[in-house]
Amino acid sequence: TGELRRPKAAMLPVAAAVGGMVVPALIFLAFNRSGAASTGWGIPMATDIAFAVGVVSLLGRRVSTSLKVFLLSLAIVDDIGAVLVIALFYTANIKLGWLAASGAVVIVMMVLNKMRVARYWPYILLALVLWYFVLKSGVHATLAGVALAMCIPMTDRKGEAKLEHWEHGLHPWVAFMVVPIFALANAGVSFEGMEPAALLAPLPLGIALGLLIGKQLGIVGLAWLAVKSGIARLPQGVGWLQVWGLSLIAGIGFTMSLFIGNLAFADPAMINAVKLGVLAGSIVSALLGVTILLKGRRA
Repeated sequence: TGELRRPKAAMLPVAAAVGGMVVPALIFLAFNRSGAASTGWGIPMATDIAFAVGVVSLLGRRVSTSLKVFLLSLAIVDDIGAVLVIALFYTANIKLGWLAASGAVVIVMMVLNKMRVARYWPYILLALVLWYFVLKSGVHATLAGVALAMCIPMTDRKGEAKLEHWEHGLHPWVAFMVVPIFALANAGVSFEGMEPAALLAPLPLGIALGLLIGKQLGIVGLAWLAVKSGIARLPQGVGWLQVWGLSLIAGIGFTMSLFIGNLAFADPAMINAVKLGVLAGSIVSALLGVTILLKGRRA
């Protein structure tokens, strides 16, 4: 219903997000081809929506609305991709019976969607059941949230924007409770006894460069190919310098990257290395991204 209702407008953030997931993973694997560390290839794929959008929001009117929409759309596609990676590659044992039961619940929610059922309680009850079934199936339960969100009707039978109403109702809880708790639960790291040279180890270096370099190459590269091939177009008033700055902002991995790191590794030393790489890559990406966006605004 918004700016992305046109296919060419929607294809740009989709293409950019795919590039921003694939290239960072390849850069990570270039430093960690084998051994236990190689399982962490999904860590630099993720963009932290809250922090990325928050950094851009601090720039206020110096960043155009269309660029903010592009970043938000890219980050959403990226996070959906990250959730799918978690479900498919960071799941130990899949139990098909529970997975089939999860699919049945999703079908019921899709039927409610088609009927434009607007009451909250059927979706809430089915969401709880779906979460339990997905959890028991062995697939990471975050996938249940994505499935539920896609089944909420855009409008009810009276034409009222039901999904938008839900979004605004949940926003304060997500912004001021869920995200801070999620961030604090995943970000704790002690730098005691850790030397700067620790960042040059293959695991943290692969993560940091995946976020810093991989996001730039992947997002700008695939966005450029999508525009040049004619399947997408740049948002109005947005130039390639701004896309470059945005690709750096997308290198803020933080909570989602740390979350994947905790799923990939059990060794506390490796988890600390993950956190070091994520923090280093995210901080440098944010600082450079803000610099480029301010430069692009003046240009």
